[in-house]
Amino acid sequence: MMVEPSLVLFYVASAITLGGALGVVMTRNIVYASFALLAAMMGVAGVFLLVFAEFLALVQILIYGGAVVIVLLFALMLTRLEDFQNLTDHRQWPIAAVISIGLFALLVTAIVTTSVRTTEPQSIDFETLGETLFTQWAIPFEVASLVLLVALIGSIVLVRTDGDRD
Repeated sequence: MMVEPSLVLFYVASAITLGGALGVVMTRNIVYASFALLAAMMGVAGVFLLVFAEFLALVQILIYGGAVVIVLLFALMLTRLEDFQNLTDHRQWPIAAVISIGLFALLVTAIVTTSVRTTEPQSIDFETLGETLFTQWAIPFEVASLVLLVALIGSIVLVRTDGDRD
């Protein structure tokens, strides 16, 4: 019985994603959680590569793997941690555990009861994707860029201290 290499690669990418996600929620050190998030994002990019979605894998690595984790680390460096030292209340753990187990059971039920359709892998070249993105989807693309610009300006305003306002 020969196991297909793509199946092995899928299990490896899934294990990396699951391990990174567990690292995010189980570690108490927020910097370690950021790096675990980076590992989870790289695992997701691996899954995208396995389903021939090269553009999504590239976006996953550059945007989520790089930019989001770096922004998160910068936010951690700029946060005054002494303001949050006394926030160690863990009374919500039992409720969170029950909700998590319920959601997990719901996901497992959905996965088990859903039939899987197999299709031939298809790949779209970057030229076609870019043409579609900037013609058919030009307005949503520009709206998203404006939302990101507003978020960037808002974060700069929030980070500035009172001495910087001169």
